[in-house]
Amino acid sequence: MKLFLILGIINGFLAVALGAFGTHGLEGKISEKALATWEKAVNYQMFHTMALLVTGLLAVRFQAASLSTAGWLFFVGIVLFSGSLYIYATTSIKFFAMVTPVGGLAFLAGWIVLGYAAIKLV
Repeated sequence: MKLFLILGIINGFLAVALGAFGTHGLEGKISEKALATWEKAVNYQMFHTMALLVTGLLAVRFQAASLSTAGWLFFVGIVLFSGSLYIYATTSIKFFAMVTPVGGLAFLAGWIVLGYAAIKLV
C-alpha cells in the first residue's frame, strides 16, 4: 500500500528532525532523564519507520489484509509510543507515560502480523 510508504517517509523525516531538536533544542532545558526518554522515542520511531517502509514495499507487491494490519499497527504504535514519550519528556504529565505501553503492544502486534504475512506470502 503506497500510503505506508508515504507514512514511513514522513515519519523518517520527523524522527530525524525530532532527534536533532532533542539534541540541540532541548539540551539544558529538560532533565537528563527526560532527554533520555526523548531519545528513546526517537529511536523507536525510527526503528518502526523502517518497519513501516518494509511493510509498504511488501504491500505494493502483495495484496494482503495482514500487511495492511501490520502497517496500521506500526503507525499507531509510533503515534502512541513515541508520541506519548515526546509529550511526557517535555511536560512530565504521568498520564502520557501510561499511554506508552499501549503503543508498545501495537508494535509487538505489528511484528507478529508482519511475521505471519511474511510466512504466508514470501
